[in-house]
Amino acid sequence: MTNTASEAAAYEFTTLTAIPGARIQLLDLPGIVEGASSGRGRGRQVVSTAKTADLIIMMLDATKSVEQRRLLEIELDAVGIRLNKSKPDVVFKQKAAGGITINATVKLTKIDEKAIKTILAGYKIHNCDVMIREDITVDELIDVLIGTRKYVPCLYVFNKIDAISLEQMDKYAHEPHSMVISCEMDLNLDQLVERIWDQVGLVKVYTKKRGQHPDLKDPICLRKGATIGRLLWHSSISCSKLQICACLGKSSKFCPHAQKVGLNHAVADEDVVSIFTK
Repeated sequence: MTNTASEAAAYEFTTLTAIPGARIQLLDLPGIVEGASSGRGRGRQVVSTAKTADLIIMMLDATKSVEQRRLLEIELDAVGIRLNKSKPDVVFKQKAAGGITINATVKLTKIDEKAIKTILAGYKIHNCDVMIREDITVDELIDVLIGTRKYVPCLYVFNKIDAISLEQMDKYAHEPHSMVISCEMDLNLDQLVERIWDQVGLVKVYTKKRGQHPDLKDPICLRKGATIGRLLWHSSISCSKLQICACLGKSSKFCPHAQKVGLNHAVADEDVVSIFTK
Protein backbone atom coordinates (compact mmCIF):
# COMPACT_ATOMS: atom_id res chain seq x y z
CA MET A 1 0.00 0.00 0.00
CA THR A 2 2.89 2.37 0.72
CA ASN A 3 4.59 1.54 -2.61
CA THR A 4 7.83 0.79 -0.73
CA ALA A 5 9.86 -2.32 -0.01
CA SER A 6 8.21 -3.40 3.24
CA GLU A 7 8.60 -7.12 3.78
CA ALA A 8 5.29 -8.90 3.28
CA ALA A 9 4.28 -12.51 3.83
CA ALA A 10 1.27 -14.60 4.83
CA TYR A 11 2.18 -14.53 8.51
CA GLU A 12 1.98 -11.95 11.29
CA PHE A 13 4.58 -9.30 12.23
CA THR A 14 6.64 -9.33 9.02
CA THR A 15 7.21 -5.58 9.40
CA LEU A 16 9.74 -4.95 12.17
CA THR A 17 10.85 -1.37 11.42
CA ALA A 18 9.08 1.79 10.24
CA ILE A 19 9.22 2.19 6.44
CA PRO A 20 8.55 5.71 5.11
CA GLY A 21 6.41 6.09 1.97
CA ALA A 22 6.18 8.98 -0.49
CA ARG A 23 3.81 11.83 -1.49
CA ILE A 24 1.66 11.36 1.57
CA GLN A 25 4.12 9.91 4.04
CA LEU A 26 2.90 6.45 4.96
CA LEU A 27 4.74 4.74 7.80
CA ASP A 28 4.36 0.97 7.85
CA LEU A 29 4.72 0.31 11.57
CA PRO A 30 5.48 -2.99 13.30
CA GLY A 31 2.48 -4.81 14.69
CA ILE A 32 1.33 -3.68 18.14
CA VAL A 33 1.28 -6.53 20.63
CA GLU A 34 -0.69 -6.71 23.86
CA GLY A 35 1.21 -4.73 26.48
CA ALA A 36 2.82 -2.41 23.92
CA SER A 37 1.81 0.66 25.93
CA SER A 38 4.01 -0.68 28.74
CA GLY A 39 6.99 -1.13 26.43
CA ARG A 40 6.54 -4.75 25.35
CA GLY A 41 7.71 -5.54 21.81
CA ARG A 42 9.24 -2.07 21.31
CA GLY A 43 5.70 -0.82 21.79
CA ARG A 44 6.67 2.61 23.10
CA GLN A 45 8.55 3.40 19.88
CA VAL A 46 5.60 2.33 17.74
CA VAL A 47 2.90 4.22 19.61
CA SER A 48 5.03 7.37 19.90
CA THR A 49 5.13 7.44 16.10
CA ALA A 50 1.38 6.91 15.91
CA LYS A 51 0.88 9.98 18.12
CA THR A 52 2.32 12.22 15.41
CA ALA A 53 0.10 10.88 12.61
CA ASP A 54 -2.70 12.75 10.82
CA LEU A 55 -4.45 9.42 10.25
CA ILE A 56 -4.04 5.95 11.72
CA ILE A 57 -4.80 3.04 9.40
CA MET A 58 -5.48 -0.07 11.44
CA MET A 59 -4.84 -3.10 9.24
CA LEU A 60 -6.97 -5.99 10.49
CA ASP A 61 -7.15 -9.62 9.44
CA ALA A 62 -10.74 -10.29 8.36
CA THR A 63 -10.28 -14.01 9.04
CA LYS A 64 -9.52 -13.40 12.73
CA SER A 65 -11.63 -12.41 15.71
CA VAL A 66 -12.69 -8.78 16.21
CA GLU A 67 -10.82 -9.05 19.51
CA GLN A 68 -7.69 -7.95 17.61
CA ARG A 69 -9.27 -4.55 17.02
CA ARG A 70 -10.29 -4.14 20.65
CA LEU A 71 -6.78 -4.97 21.89
CA LEU A 72 -5.22 -2.43 19.53
CA GLU A 73 -7.68 0.24 20.64
CA ILE A 74 -6.88 -0.47 24.30
CA GLU A 75 -3.12 -0.13 23.72
CA LEU A 76 -3.50 3.15 21.82
CA ASP A 77 -5.94 4.52 24.38
CA ALA A 78 -3.51 3.69 27.19
CA VAL A 79 -0.88 6.03 25.71
CA GLY A 80 -3.35 8.88 25.22
CA ILE A 81 -4.44 8.37 21.61
CA ARG A 82 -8.17 8.94 21.16
CA LEU A 83 -9.42 7.36 17.95
CA ASN A 84 -12.17 9.03 15.91
CA LYS A 85 -12.99 11.44 18.70
CA SER A 86 -12.91 15.22 18.75
CA LYS A 87 -11.28 17.23 21.49
CA PRO A 88 -13.84 18.05 24.22
CA ASP A 89 -15.17 21.59 23.91
CA VAL A 90 -13.94 22.67 27.32
CA VAL A 91 -11.93 25.78 28.18
CA PHE A 92 -9.76 25.24 31.25
CA LYS A 93 -7.63 28.02 32.69
CA GLN A 94 -5.70 27.94 35.93
CA LYS A 95 -5.27 31.11 37.99
CA ALA A 96 -3.37 32.24 41.07
CA ALA A 97 -6.37 32.81 43.35
CA GLY A 98 -10.13 33.15 43.40
CA GLY A 99 -11.21 29.53 43.79
CA ILE A 100 -12.98 27.39 41.21
CA THR A 101 -15.49 28.85 38.76
CA ILE A 102 -17.53 26.40 36.66
CA ASN A 103 -19.83 27.49 33.84
CA ALA A 104 -21.69 25.29 31.36
CA THR A 105 -23.56 26.36 28.24
CA VAL A 106 -25.27 22.96 27.93
CA LYS A 107 -27.06 20.64 30.33
CA LEU A 108 -24.61 18.18 31.91
CA THR A 109 -26.08 14.68 32.18
CA LYS A 110 -22.89 12.62 32.61
CA ILE A 111 -21.12 14.68 35.27
CA ASP A 112 -22.12 17.27 37.88
CA GLU A 113 -20.41 20.20 39.58
CA LYS A 114 -19.55 18.17 42.68
CA ALA A 115 -17.79 15.52 40.57
CA ILE A 116 -15.91 18.22 38.65
CA LYS A 117 -14.62 19.79 41.88
CA THR A 118 -13.65 16.36 43.23
CA ILE A 119 -11.63 15.61 40.10
CA LEU A 120 -9.95 19.02 40.20
CA ALA A 121 -9.02 18.46 43.84
CA GLY A 122 -7.57 15.09 42.92
CA TYR A 123 -5.20 16.89 40.54
CA LYS A 124 -4.45 19.52 43.24
CA ILE A 125 -6.17 22.27 41.29
CA HIS A 126 -7.89 24.75 43.60
CA ASN A 127 -8.02 27.92 41.53
CA CYS A 128 -9.26 27.79 37.96
CA ASP A 129 -11.98 28.75 35.48
CA VAL A 130 -13.79 25.93 33.65
CA MET A 131 -16.13 26.62 30.73
CA ILE A 132 -17.95 23.52 29.44
CA ARG A 133 -19.65 23.75 26.05
CA GLU A 134 -20.70 20.15 25.53
CA ASP A 135 -22.07 17.26 27.59
CA ILE A 136 -18.79 15.66 28.61
CA THR A 137 -17.97 12.54 30.63
CA VAL A 138 -15.62 12.15 33.59
CA ASP A 139 -12.93 10.63 31.34
CA GLU A 140 -13.18 13.52 28.89
CA LEU A 141 -12.72 16.05 31.68
CA ILE A 142 -9.64 14.20 32.88
CA ASP A 143 -8.26 14.24 29.33
CA VAL A 144 -8.68 18.02 29.26
CA LEU A 145 -6.86 18.43 32.59
CA ILE A 146 -3.97 16.19 31.53
CA GLY A 147 -3.69 18.10 28.26
CA THR A 148 -1.48 15.63 26.38
CA ARG A 149 -4.15 13.56 24.65
CA LYS A 150 -4.01 13.20 20.86
CA TYR A 151 -7.23 13.02 18.86
CA VAL A 152 -6.50 11.13 15.66
CA PRO A 153 -8.89 9.84 12.98
CA CYS A 154 -8.62 6.10 12.41
CA LEU A 155 -9.55 3.99 9.40
CA TYR A 156 -10.16 0.31 10.10
CA VAL A 157 -9.09 -1.72 7.06
CA PHE A 158 -10.11 -5.37 6.96
CA ASN A 159 -7.75 -7.33 4.71
CA LYS A 160 -8.15 -10.89 3.28
CA ILE A 161 -11.85 -10.46 2.44
CA ASP A 162 -11.38 -13.11 -0.26
CA ALA A 163 -11.16 -15.66 2.56
CA ILE A 164 -14.44 -14.84 4.33
CA SER A 165 -18.14 -15.07 3.51
CA LEU A 166 -20.06 -12.34 1.68
CA GLU A 167 -22.21 -11.81 4.77
CA GLN A 168 -19.18 -11.20 6.97
CA MET A 169 -17.59 -8.91 4.39
CA ASP A 170 -20.80 -6.87 4.14
CA LYS A 171 -20.89 -6.55 7.93
CA TYR A 172 -17.31 -5.21 8.06
CA ALA A 173 -17.90 -2.87 5.12
CA HIS A 174 -20.83 -1.18 6.86
CA GLU A 175 -19.09 -0.60 10.18
CA PRO A 176 -18.20 3.06 10.93
CA HIS A 177 -14.79 4.25 9.73
CA SER A 178 -14.15 0.90 8.02
CA MET A 179 -13.13 -0.49 4.63
CA VAL A 180 -12.64 -3.97 3.24
CA ILE A 181 -9.80 -4.95 0.90
CA SER A 182 -7.79 -7.87 -0.38
CA CYS A 183 -4.11 -7.18 -1.03
CA GLU A 184 -3.68 -10.69 -2.41
CA MET A 185 -6.36 -10.17 -5.09
CA ASP A 186 -5.90 -6.40 -5.47
CA LEU A 187 -9.49 -5.68 -4.44
CA ASN A 188 -10.67 -2.21 -3.41
CA LEU A 189 -7.14 -0.77 -3.13
CA ASP A 190 -7.86 2.25 -5.34
CA GLN A 191 -10.87 3.11 -3.18
CA LEU A 192 -8.67 2.78 -0.10
CA VAL A 193 -6.21 5.34 -1.48
CA GLU A 194 -9.07 7.74 -2.21
CA ARG A 195 -10.46 7.26 1.30
CA ILE A 196 -7.07 7.95 2.86
CA TRP A 197 -6.62 11.07 0.76
CA ASP A 198 -10.05 12.33 1.76
CA GLN A 199 -9.57 11.68 5.48
CA VAL A 200 -6.13 13.28 5.64
CA GLY A 201 -7.73 16.44 4.22
CA LEU A 202 -5.26 17.29 1.47
CA VAL A 203 -5.65 18.84 -1.97
CA LYS A 204 -3.44 18.37 -5.04
CA VAL A 205 -2.42 21.53 -6.89
CA TYR A 206 -0.62 21.39 -10.24
CA THR A 207 1.72 24.11 -11.49
CA LYS A 208 1.96 25.30 -15.07
CA LYS A 209 4.76 27.20 -16.78
CA ARG A 210 4.07 29.79 -19.45
CA GLY A 211 3.37 28.16 -22.83
CA GLN A 212 3.58 24.62 -21.42
CA HIS A 213 1.16 21.95 -20.27
CA PRO A 214 0.68 21.56 -16.50
CA ASP A 215 2.90 19.05 -14.74
CA LEU A 216 0.32 16.41 -13.75
CA LYS A 217 2.93 13.97 -12.47
CA ASP A 218 4.24 16.08 -9.60
CA PRO A 219 1.46 17.93 -7.74
CA ILE A 220 2.02 20.06 -4.66
CA CYS A 221 0.06 18.66 -1.71
CA LEU A 222 -1.59 21.22 0.58
CA ARG A 223 -4.10 21.21 3.39
CA LYS A 224 -7.71 21.96 2.52
CA GLY A 225 -8.22 25.71 2.74
CA ALA A 226 -4.59 26.50 1.83
CA THR A 227 -3.99 29.71 -0.09
CA ILE A 228 -1.80 30.83 -2.98
CA GLY A 229 0.57 32.25 -0.37
CA ARG A 230 1.08 28.78 1.11
CA LEU A 231 1.58 27.38 -2.40
CA LEU A 232 4.35 29.92 -3.04
CA TRP A 233 5.99 28.93 0.26
CA HIS A 234 6.06 25.28 -0.84
CA SER A 235 7.41 26.37 -4.24
CA SER A 236 10.22 28.39 -2.55
CA ILE A 237 8.99 31.56 -4.30
CA SER A 238 8.99 34.83 -2.37
CA CYS A 239 5.57 36.51 -2.21
CA SER A 240 7.26 39.83 -2.99
CA LYS A 241 8.34 38.44 -6.37
CA LEU A 242 4.80 37.49 -7.42
CA GLN A 243 3.57 39.48 -10.41
CA ILE A 244 0.52 37.58 -11.66
CA CYS A 245 -1.09 34.34 -10.54
CA ALA A 246 -3.79 32.60 -12.58
CA CYS A 247 -5.86 29.74 -11.18
CA LEU A 248 -7.78 27.26 -13.29
CA GLY A 249 -10.08 24.71 -11.65
CA LYS A 250 -12.81 24.34 -9.05
CA SER A 251 -11.76 27.42 -7.07
CA SER A 252 -11.96 29.71 -10.12
CA LYS A 253 -15.05 31.95 -10.26
CA PHE A 254 -15.01 31.56 -14.03
CA CYS A 255 -14.53 27.78 -14.12
CA PRO A 256 -13.75 26.20 -16.58
CA HIS A 257 -11.77 29.37 -17.38
CA ALA A 258 -8.87 30.75 -15.37
CA GLN A 259 -9.14 33.52 -12.79
CA LYS A 260 -6.46 36.02 -11.82
CA VAL A 261 -6.03 35.61 -8.06
CA GLY A 262 -4.09 37.02 -5.11
CA LEU A 263 -2.15 35.55 -2.22
CA ASN A 264 -5.25 34.95 -0.08
CA HIS A 265 -7.11 32.93 -2.70
CA ALA A 266 -7.96 29.43 -1.37
CA VAL A 267 -7.11 26.67 -3.81
CA ALA A 268 -9.19 23.53 -4.43
CA ASP A 269 -8.29 19.95 -5.28
CA GLU A 270 -6.75 19.52 -8.75
CA ASP A 271 -6.46 23.26 -9.43
CA VAL A 272 -3.88 24.31 -12.03
CA VAL A 273 -1.93 27.40 -11.04
CA SER A 274 0.29 29.55 -13.25
CA ILE A 275 2.73 31.78 -11.36
CA PHE A 276 4.46 34.68 -13.05
CA THR A 277 7.26 36.42 -11.13
CA LYS A 278 8.84 39.84 -11.52
